[in-house]
Amino acid sequence: MAGSDQAAQHSTEVLHHRRKLSLCPMKMAIGGVALVATLGYFVLYSKKQPEASALDVSKVTAGIADPANTHTRN
Repeated sequence: MAGSDQAAQHSTEVLHHRRKLSLCPMKMAIGGVALVATLGYFVLYSKKQPEASALDVSKVTAGIADPANTHTRN
């Protein structure tokens, strides 16, 4: 069995693995925004009305839709 000194030394060595991040925080933020936007698009696309097209859904997701894109067509 290892002594308490060896256990304490071993536990501090594990914490040194966080020294360097593998990805830039800016790249991680951009990737997170892209992931949330993609997830939002697919949620809206799954709930869309049968009359709406995929382009209408993307306009609503981007926030550039006008009432012609959001109302049903006759």
